[in-house]
Amino acid sequence: MDFLIVVIVILLATLVLVGVGDRFNLPWPVLLTLATAAMIFIPGVPNVTIQPELILPIFLPPLLWALGQRASWQMFRTNWRAIVIYSVVLVAITILAVMWTSMVFIPGMTVAAAVAIGAAVAPPDPVAVEAVAEPVGIPRRIVSTLQTEGLFNDAVSLVAFQAALAAITVNSHLSAPVLLLEFLYTAFAAVVIGLLFGWLGGIARRHLNSHVARSGLTLIIPFAVYIASEEVRASGVIAVVVAAVQMSSTMGDLEPEDRLTGTAFWEVIEMLITGVAFGLIGLQVRQVVEDAGDRIGEMLLHGCIIAAVVIFIRLAWMSIIVAFNHSKAHQPMTPRTMGEALVMTWSGMRGLVTLALALSLPAEGFGFRSEVLVIATMVLLFTMVFPGLTLPFLVKMLGLDQEDQQDRQERELLKRAQHAAMEAVGRYAQDAPPELVSMVSDLYRRMVPKSPQEVENQEFYEAQLAERNKRRKLFAKMRDTALNAAQDEIISARSDRGVDPATVDHVLRKLDQMAAVQNPDMANLLPGLQSGLSSPPAGKPQKPPRAPKQS
Repeated sequence: MDFLIVVIVILLATLVLVGVGDRFNLPWPVLLTLATAAMIFIPGVPNVTIQPELILPIFLPPLLWALGQRASWQMFRTNWRAIVIYSVVLVAITILAVMWTSMVFIPGMTVAAAVAIGAAVAPPDPVAVEAVAEPVGIPRRIVSTLQTEGLFNDAVSLVAFQAALAAITVNSHLSAPVLLLEFLYTAFAAVVIGLLFGWLGGIARRHLNSHVARSGLTLIIPFAVYIASEEVRASGVIAVVVAAVQMSSTMGDLEPEDRLTGTAFWEVIEMLITGVAFGLIGLQVRQVVEDAGDRIGEMLLHGCIIAAVVIFIRLAWMSIIVAFNHSKAHQPMTPRTMGEALVMTWSGMRGLVTLALALSLPAEGFGFRSEVLVIATMVLLFTMVFPGLTLPFLVKMLGLDQEDQQDRQERELLKRAQHAAMEAVGRYAQDAPPELVSMVSDLYRRMVPKSPQEVENQEFYEAQLAERNKRRKLFAKMRDTALNAAQDEIISARSDRGVDPATVDHVLRKLDQMAAVQNPDMANLLPGLQSGLSSPPAGKPQKPPRAPKQS
């Protein structure tokens, strides 16, 4: 019961801190970790623990699935060099550097224990990167590289950690060729399993008639893929990502309602599971302090040293990539500047995987468990908590702008959508009334905003933009007032005699769908609201003000 109470408190704290983070532009997972860690000072709070072997199977599958749904095969083909350079080579170098540092500074440290420490702290956590780094305004190209790195680097670390754990528990020997063969097997088998489950999931989704059932299927598959992969000693991390990308690549057979409900469903799941995961990270501080005992000061020093090594290795590696980009005539990799290198270094956040691996070390027969837990906690502090709180200021100070790149890409995609829509309308040109064809064509002709080069007179454009915004606001106010009145009327019908609540919910769902798909910028697409907007008179081209963001 104590565990259930703590989980409910964490969930409530998640909802509160999400709003606080949005209000002050701070990463809410970091705030939640700090809030739960502060509970160590509150007397009477139960010491909640979770079985280490359950942490990854419970939290990783749904969170990795949520990340994988936002990836694509083309993204992996574009970033294949990042997968090799960051997910494999950088992780291996970090493990070796941490292993050497541990053996130098920690008395009596064995090779197996040092490898276990390195494997635990080497991989940046894709969940931490997604929850902390992306919302602060980092350019999408950098975020894409960080996400690609995080989706695959756990495979290398888990293979090294499992080998080190076997050496600790059964006194086996570590062998580099054996580790390489195990990694190749786990990666290949995971890809096969992921493709198989993704293909079967796509078939099953097409045969389900319920939108709710189709969303529920996407929650079951990640756990099934992860468990099946672990049973054959393949990488559950890679398998879940591959299955998610495979199913997402076949979303063309989904109805619009599936995409709307599925997106809303996974936004809630991802937020709550992320909250519980980061909350449990904070709660483990008490266990770490208690296990450390009188040697806490010495262990904290060792943790600071290893955290510094982890950060330095990542910064040095990013600097090498920048120098390589400047010396070679080829398509540059990310990072391209030292500013981007600093941001990517600061975004190398360790999180759930690091904690879970440290906790999975045996409590008996392994004298360095407390040391590893303190080291893992200090690495989390210096790579997730402190960077998470300072990353927004670093991005702003370096002047890295996300909007320009996103605006250009969004405009190109809108042009593609507009072209496809106009071609479809053209097929009705001979059979439909001309005024209807003209009205629909005009609707899609206006969906792409004008570029600075297409605006010839700044003053005229600003006046027309102000008039358009005025009409848009009036349209939004009228629409929202009418829709709210309709919703209130249907909700009040629940108390009417003889009215079936199920029928009320069905009608209310239709009104809610209308509210979900409508937004103030719809006014820009309605011909009647822009009848006064004509082409601007000729003049010197000037850069227009940034269009208002979609609410």
